[in-house]
Amino acid sequence: MPRVEATREASAGTGLTERQGVVLEQALRLLVDGGEKALTTAGVARAANCSKESLYKWFGDREGLLSAMIAFQASKVRTLDVSAEALDAASLKAHLVAFARDLLEVLSGEVSLALNRLAIGQASREGSRLGRLLQERGRRPIGRRAGALLEAGCKAGLLAFDDAEEAYGALYGLVVSDWHLRLLLGEETGVMKKDFSRRAERAVDAFLKLYGAKA
Repeated sequence: MPRVEATREASAGTGLTERQGVVLEQALRLLVDGGEKALTTAGVARAANCSKESLYKWFGDREGLLSAMIAFQASKVRTLDVSAEALDAASLKAHLVAFARDLLEVLSGEVSLALNRLAIGQASREGSRLGRLLQERGRRPIGRRAGALLEAGCKAGLLAFDDAEEAYGALYGLVVSDWHLRLLLGEETGVMKKDFSRRAERAVDAFLKLYGAKA
């Protein structure tokens, strides 16, 4: 997906204006290039060609900016809000495959890898702020959106499970497996990215074998 389109969709997904989305993209770029020390209000304002007053108005303090950045990045994993009545077996699978592919693309991007590496580097410190924000504003919202899709599939009689969180954990594990750890440790992404569509399809097929409703 082109960067401009991705920014527009992610902005819409978090209730931000397109301009605010562009600012967050620039802030994420600063974080990737220079680490958390580079993420200053002055630096973001300069990179995004906006005023510091606008940054404070939109995002509040530095932690508010960091929280918005993580939520914005997480919103790039799209999950459509669909009702049980609108689902059939083919459309459910298509939605799950799209989610799986987005998850792979976002987690393998240099922004997500940089955020996770920074959080890991802070993990030995008591109360790692970045790790907490990644959980609260990143992984959990993605899980809630995917869980809503799984619940809709269950109501439609296409999936069968007792615990949506457990079912989502199985889907996540099948999609991500060990490759995210390998990327965090520095393995080249190029070859792995070529296999994302096939990996997403295989993961969803395996998930449906485990949780698909039996006729």
